[in-house]
Amino acid sequence: MLDHAFGPSLGSRFRPLVVVAAVIAAAAHVPVIAPHLDEAPYMGVLFVALTTACLALAVTLAVHDGERVYAFSVLTCGLAIIGYAATRLVAFPMLADDVGNWLEPLGIVSVLSEFVVVVGACLAIRGRGRHAARPA
Repeated sequence: MLDHAFGPSLGSRFRPLVVVAAVIAAAAHVPVIAPHLDEAPYMGVLFVALTTACLALAVTLAVHDGERVYAFSVLTCGLAIIGYAATRLVAFPMLADDVGNWLEPLGIVSVLSEFVVVVGACLAIRGRGRHAARPA
């Protein structure tokens, strides 16, 4: 059933790295959810969604590392990185104080862990292609 939904398991050696990085990305957002729900509710809701998505991806990858799960991981964490950069470059409603604040500690943890998810997931997908091309 999981093969049908997420594709065959890749058995990637990057699976543990991506799982741990996704959990760290989720955990890094938890402390900022409540303040953002007060200051900028739309961003607080997005942090809840991102935290939930990262945990769901980590659990799914731990159980079954299909190519689609890696692709969703790249999409989710890639968009989170873009969102972080956007809030540092442009004043979002109710978040103007984030502009230029590139070195906020939890932001650094978030972006680094999300970057590890993106790179690890891309390597897992790429590795699948190489293994498929090898003769049996």
